Amino acid sequence: MTAKALMFQGTGSDVGKSVLVAGLCRLAARNGLRVRPFKPQNMSNNAAVTVDGGEIDRAQALQARACGIEPHTDMNPVLLKPETDLGSQVVVQGKARGHAKARAYQAMKPDLLGAVCESFTRLKEDADLILIEGAGSPAEVNLRAGDIANMGFAEAVGCPVVLIGDIDRGGVIASLVGTDAVIPEADRTRIAAYLINKFRGDVSLFDEGLRLVTDRTGWLSLGVVPYFAEARKLPAEDAVALESAIRETNGPVKIAVPRLSRIANFDDLDPLRLEPDITLDIVEPGRALPGDAALILIPGSKSTIGDLADLRAQGWDVDIAAHARRGGRVLGICGGYQMLGRKIHDPDGLEGPAGSAEGLELLDVETVLSPEKALTRVTGFAVTGEPITGYEIHIGGTDGPDRPRPFATIDDGNGAHQDGAVSASGQIAGSYLHGMFSDDDFRRSFLAGLGASRFSEMNFTTEIDSVLDRLADHLEVHLDTETLFGLAR
Repeated sequence: MTAKALMFQGTGSDVGKSVLVAGLCRLAARNGLRVRPFKPQNMSNNAAVTVDGGEIDRAQALQARACGIEPHTDMNPVLLKPETDLGSQVVVQGKARGHAKARAYQAMKPDLLGAVCESFTRLKEDADLILIEGAGSPAEVNLRAGDIANMGFAEAVGCPVVLIGDIDRGGVIASLVGTDAVIPEADRTRIAAYLINKFRGDVSLFDEGLRLVTDRTGWLSLGVVPYFAEARKLPAEDAVALESAIRETNGPVKIAVPRLSRIANFDDLDPLRLEPDITLDIVEPGRALPGDAALILIPGSKSTIGDLADLRAQGWDVDIAAHARRGGRVLGICGGYQMLGRKIHDPDGLEGPAGSAEGLELLDVETVLSPEKALTRVTGFAVTGEPITGYEIHIGGTDGPDRPRPFATIDDGNGAHQDGAVSASGQIAGSYLHGMFSDDDFRRSFLAGLGASRFSEMNFTTEIDSVLDRLADHLEVHLDTETLFGLAR
């Protein structure tokens, strides 16, 4: 038998589609179904390395975990990784295919539909149920022609749609009824039901709202989902989540993170946010890096040279240099590691005109960017002796006199090698390893070196699964999940 499918679309971005699908994946898996997540097209610089050696969006990796399976490139066949306000790298079935500006990408979409449907068909071969996540909103009717992310895909594979409205941002009745009003009739009839997400307060106060939406649209109501605060503990899909987490005050040890314009894989920060002694200060453009930080952490970037220029334009290079002179610690991860060196060379013009850029000169290393992308999962040991795991996802290689003082020794399946570099003073360090703070022993040791004395007793990996279980319980209580799963075709 072929797998059944159900698609979840939203009245806008950030209405909670990713979290809802993750919770429903966990619920279906607990009920004994072979369930798989799928998102035809996503736009994010928060990527995960898959079991088949490619990359997909972090949200689909989380959903795969909710299903109890390894993430695979077929779960997110088209991933757009923004490099500028107008253009993105286009990743197809896990591998970079090139770069495109917004208008050029619109012309590419009809050709990409074949790859999307191919991945979807493969997933169906080993599943009972596919839960599909849309992108943005089907009400963006100006983009309907050639669409592969929402109704265009639903039409191509013949699956019904559940529409999600977010009451937390206001105007949920208008957004649902408005979607009904502007989309084509064929798309309207594909919507089988709707639900309301992120409700705060007495749900019964919205009974009349549900009746109004149902009367205006004819769609079935699946219920109202109260706000699930623990969603903040789950890896976020994209940088929108940073807007609500600019400064999280927990304790006396401050870690300052410059908010790079092309920040990537910022879920590296998630385990730090949950530690009781840590204040994670994500510094927005226009604000100086705080002088009382124990650590300045420069995160990953989708465009290292461009973000390095922006960092200088903000004056953050001066703040970082002053912090280092005061004896403060600096850690660069991936693109942040590359920025800490003396130079970044781009001989092939991968990030703009061919040439070289001056680094922050806090590590005696240089980076040469190259077209080949490292996409590997690794295990190993930090130089302090704790086990460390994670993944690499970057272009280019880094070398120089500071490299013999590595940040870690790791194994990517091809033998052990050294990762990163540490300055002679021990103050400045860089690493290509994403996900390192998910390892509890390493995280606690690292934070103790910054002056932290209280630590969360959680196992971060186990905590993610516990949150997924509680999310599934939450949805089972508040939604008509029997009817919802029965809508799949």
